[in-house]
Amino acid sequence: MTDRIHALQIATPGIHTRSFTGLYRSLRITFAGALFALFFGTAWLDWNGRQAVLWDLANSKFHIFAATFWPQDFILLSALLIICAFGLFAITVYAGRVWCGYSCPQSTWTWLFMWCEKVTEGDRNQRIKLASGPWNLNKLARRTLKHGLWLLIGLATGLTFVGYFTPIRPLAQELLSLQLGGVALFWVLFFTAATYINAGLLREAVCLHMCPYARFQSVMFDQHTLAVAYDPRRGEARGARRKGSDPRAQGLGDCVDCSLCVQVCPTGIDIRDGLQMACIGCAACIDACDNVMDKMGYARGLIGYKSEHSLQGGAQHWLRPRLVGYAIALLVMGVALALALQLRPMVSLDVLKDRGLFRENAQGQIENIYLLKVINKTNATQRYRLRLLDAEGFALQGDTERVIAAGEMAEWPVSVAMLAERASNASRELAFEIQDRDQPAIHSVARSRFVAPTQR
Repeated sequence: MTDRIHALQIATPGIHTRSFTGLYRSLRITFAGALFALFFGTAWLDWNGRQAVLWDLANSKFHIFAATFWPQDFILLSALLIICAFGLFAITVYAGRVWCGYSCPQSTWTWLFMWCEKVTEGDRNQRIKLASGPWNLNKLARRTLKHGLWLLIGLATGLTFVGYFTPIRPLAQELLSLQLGGVALFWVLFFTAATYINAGLLREAVCLHMCPYARFQSVMFDQHTLAVAYDPRRGEARGARRKGSDPRAQGLGDCVDCSLCVQVCPTGIDIRDGLQMACIGCAACIDACDNVMDKMGYARGLIGYKSEHSLQGGAQHWLRPRLVGYAIALLVMGVALALALQLRPMVSLDVLKDRGLFRENAQGQIENIYLLKVINKTNATQRYRLRLLDAEGFALQGDTERVIAAGEMAEWPVSVAMLAERASNASRELAFEIQDRDQPAIHSVARSRFVAPTQR
């Protein structure tokens, strides 16, 4: 029977999955629903008159609800990505590729596209018959509707993705009125095409040949890592039998060789052949097999989340040094990131010295010119005060206070004069401090060089 199914799949282009129900399918739908709500919904949320989450590339700002991040804060983004990577490693050590099966965008969008395929072309046998049959009006209409739905989902995905970098409301209005053009239109069409091709046409090929995670996941597995696996000790030998008969008397295991586990697999593998790189851990085969076991009156779990050690009859060890190590690393990095976010300066100060080394002012004093660049990282207008630290014999010339709006980057020209003649060591480093008048904890310090002649 297995040979016939494989021959049918080879004769018919693509993988046509069978419909099924079960616990893990319900969990996957729940995770997918949460992912879709997060991705499509967050872009439309407002916060204090602006888009709640927005990479404002034009103004070099990144808004996440009440917080605003600047290019100087992108080290925090790098830290967050590292934490996510360690989290993925920890999950992989514990339960294999559950990320791929339940939360990966490629898998999630592929399942959505497969649902569109079922709605427009019917269940598995109908789709196989349609694919192998000649082109006619029925086939053309069904295929047109399917690809139309795919393109519509791809367009919504592309629009939403670009909407995290360009305000989504005017972007959507321009798209609907056919006035969208330039760079924004290019990227919307690019991500529309990427979604359509990856989730609609390539599907399992992305997981098999393009995803690097599939390549290096094996180095993170150990003998206690949970993975979707078939229990050959219980299932072999395979074979058909009547319901209610004693399989042991017939020399058979619990596997009835129905091949439903193959028919529901989105990557088209046979899980009974053992752990394979193409398995994305979606547990579709578990749901299909459990349903068969229920009908036959056998215990569930012929296919399930099992470790190599448990398949060999050993006890499952949940706490292992590698897993504990990842957990400790995640905890330390999480605490460090939380502290960094809490302590990050809410005002940024950069000091640029004028290209001229020095000049003599009307009072005969040596003077240097500086351009201060100040960024108010708070979400409120602030009044800042400027001063020199530990700079006896030097004086600021120009404005020492300025009001800067929320999120504004202001240029603040000042000069520093040397009040007294210094025969030696006339050049020295100066420290500029900018501080909020009402909230002294909001401050920043930057240093620059004061240049003067050694002899006059």
